[in-house]
Amino acid sequence: MRKILVIEDEKSILSNILEILESSGFETISARNGAAGVQMAKEHVPQLILCDIMMPDMDGYGVFSTLSRNPITAEIPFIFLTAKAGASDFRQGMNLGADDYITKPFRRTDLLEAIAARLERKRITNQQYLKERQQNEELQNKLNDLRQLNSTQAKLLERLTEELRQPLSSITMVLHMLQNANSEMQREHYVSILKEEFSKEIALINQISDLQTLLTPENIRLLQNFNLLQKK
Repeated sequence: MRKILVIEDEKSILSNILEILESSGFETISARNGAAGVQMAKEHVPQLILCDIMMPDMDGYGVFSTLSRNPITAEIPFIFLTAKAGASDFRQGMNLGADDYITKPFRRTDLLEAIAARLERKRITNQQYLKERQQNEELQNKLNDLRQLNSTQAKLLERLTEELRQPLSSITMVLHMLQNANSEMQREHYVSILKEEFSKEIALINQISDLQTLLTPENIRLLQNFNLLQKK
């Protein structure tokens, strides 16, 4: 059930507003002055606040300004209630950042429509925020996957490069021995060794190409889950 805080110093008006809200299915809490209203808002964090402007000690503008500075209450939809209908009063409330401004006396439908509109706008805002947050998290996950993929590929390529050096060293040595061979039998023997070492080299090069296809973010996570790859 959606909770609404009503801050109103006139008892009869407060009772009337509470009756309208409760009969429309809202849970209500109330305060008879601005300071008490601020405290109630911090303690209960309602879904919407209706607040009279003209109150002793702390007026509605003071209530709104105080709650706007508190991160817990700053995003609560706030509707001013006032008997003053001047354009300057309206601008002052809206310039502060209030969501709406209802002039007393008001009809039941006017009050409920204003509340419904502000709650719906808040719902859409929250929905959009959650959607953007989810999109940001998905983007961050993709970036992390790419970083992990690049890191894993780099480590494995470094390992393969080390392994590539071994056949290359053998090939260099055999080529030198081939150049200095004294018989056809020796030359055939060294050529046979070269073919074998070249086969090893080509196989390692093919592994590098295969790794680029194999090491997808999904496969990396799977290997990490089975402790076959060290997590970064």
